[in-house]
Amino acid sequence: MAFEREWGTLAGIGGGGAGGYHRFAWTPADLALRAWFREQAARRDMACEQDRNGNLWAWWGTPGPGAVVTGSHLDSVPGGGAFDGPLGVVSAFLAIDVLRERGVEPARPIAVVDFADEEGARFGVACVGSRLLTGVLTPDDARALRDGDGVTLAEAMRAADADPDALGRDERALERIGSFVEMHVEQGRALDDLGARVGVASAIWPHGRWRCTFHGVADHAGTTRLADRHDPMQPFASTVLAARGMAERFGGLATFGKVRVEPGATNAIPSRVDAWLDCRAPDETTVTRMVKEIGAAARRAAGLHDVRVEVVTESSTPLVEFGDALRDRISAALGGVPALPTGAGHDAGVLSASVPAAMLFVRNPTGVSHSPAEHAETGDCVTGVFALAAVLEDLACR
Repeated sequence: MAFEREWGTLAGIGGGGAGGYHRFAWTPADLALRAWFREQAARRDMACEQDRNGNLWAWWGTPGPGAVVTGSHLDSVPGGGAFDGPLGVVSAFLAIDVLRERGVEPARPIAVVDFADEEGARFGVACVGSRLLTGVLTPDDARALRDGDGVTLAEAMRAADADPDALGRDERALERIGSFVEMHVEQGRALDDLGARVGVASAIWPHGRWRCTFHGVADHAGTTRLADRHDPMQPFASTVLAARGMAERFGGLATFGKVRVEPGATNAIPSRVDAWLDCRAPDETTVTRMVKEIGAAARRAAGLHDVRVEVVTESSTPLVEFGDALRDRISAALGGVPALPTGAGHDAGVLSASVPAAMLFVRNPTGVSHSPAEHAETGDCVTGVFALAAVLEDLACR
């Protein structure tokens, strides 16, 4: 098993080390990742193509209906870990190596996919490639997305020699997928607690992103009396605390992880604060109630400081329950493995509304993710590769 060697070919792209990875869509790092993917496909004599939405596909066999598809994504959050996404892509290529070494000849084509912009780190919407593929995200909405520097997705794609005018639901690609199995490092430590190296996903919690904009009045930090201020930072701070309280009250999760302050000067009262709220819970009703209550808390706090607030939905994903038939078949192929829900969103969750989809998880001993401390032991990763190979053989040969 050449896991460490193959893993090492990817490690130097887009950062790494104590600062984590910064692999954002349509940047030089992303283009280098795409080149790596094409090289991996070429080394295995797999035909490689980029679809209309920027997703990359490598084919073992003739592309066509009923294909067994695996893979994940290669992009990262800011300062992200090494395993979130890339583990699924590297493992997919290595699983194909395992099957070839065994002399397996699939009855159906097998494809490895790298979905574009899964994390949404640059343009703010997660799973852009799979959402466009399935029609969940419209082409016009996608093209209009902007990064922190005001660059639109359309402009970024053109700069990378991709065609934003071609974006949209891709019936041809969807018709080829007979089943999709995504391997991913577990973003939690449930498998470690169970003493298991590999598990399957039962469901993905409903989740979404909401932009909260607090409009105040810029002024001098050293001369403006406290009573005369319209400081948007004050109600924002109150809202952060309220969100934590709501999460504890409702048994969900609420996080403000991204904030933009204007004008952004140390000696100036802000005129505006944009903050992005991430909410997740076991059911959609709870997510809705949490967001409603957090919005109400924001408006109450804004009123105390003569500040105006807006709460806008940027993305929302319903509860995903992976189909029993595919999940049970995968578990049986592996001799029975634990099934567990996750609060993390994935391309498999997006695809599940259109094609049979499932997920395999590899143990994460610390449970840490979206951080440079994210980790999986090499032995567990190798176990994951062999597990994925067994699943692909079962789905493509029987």
